[in-house]
Amino acid sequence: MNQKFKILVVEDEKNILDVVEAYLKKEGYEVYSTTDGNKALELFENTSPHLMILDLMLPGISGEDICKKVRSLSDAPVIMLTAKSAEESKLEGFSIGADDYVTKPFSPRELMQRVKAVLRRSYRDGNPLSDIISFNNDDLKIDMRKHEVSKKGQNINLTPNEYKILLIFASNPGQVFTREILVEKAFGYDYDGYDRTIDTHIKNIRQKIEDNPKKPKYILTVYGVGYKFGG
Repeated sequence: MNQKFKILVVEDEKNILDVVEAYLKKEGYEVYSTTDGNKALELFENTSPHLMILDLMLPGISGEDICKKVRSLSDAPVIMLTAKSAEESKLEGFSIGADDYVTKPFSPRELMQRVKAVLRRSYRDGNPLSDIISFNNDDLKIDMRKHEVSKKGQNINLTPNEYKILLIFASNPGQVFTREILVEKAFGYDYDGYDRTIDTHIKNIRQKIEDNPKKPKYILTVYGVGYKFGG
């Protein structure tokens, strides 16, 4: 049986929250919901959802701040809900890590289609990844709930950026990524650094997860293009 996708809905308008939650459950998703921003962060860390539907106009902590915090913890996709329709607002949302943007008022059926589209793009084979993924008989293991990586049973100390990059690779084995795409996925659209910075991160990750960094078996170089995961 396929594991259910877990979706967290954060919306302070209870009537909208109830409708979205009902439609998601009808589609067979496992749904968590809240009207409170701080509770949303707690739920995110405790449930490790595969996707978040996030209202930007929340009391207390803003949706933008929640999205930034989530992006520091996870690569799980985020669909933003907002009454703001200006292009600048949407670009700001994408720049802090949103994967899609839905303007109120919206059709719940359209939202469901957007959810399905984002999940298809984000998860291979149309199935959610387990909270723990491992490779080569547990030689390399990633615990996404604890944000921990281990090599031969020993925890590895990765920086937040190294963890993001490794998770992108491990979630998409065999897919080739250019440096530009890795920068966009790991650091966001507004990153203004040099894309060759990725090479430094890759070198550091290899030093930590490969038996022989000069002959890697996990993060492989695709000459003239970028990198792919071979685990």
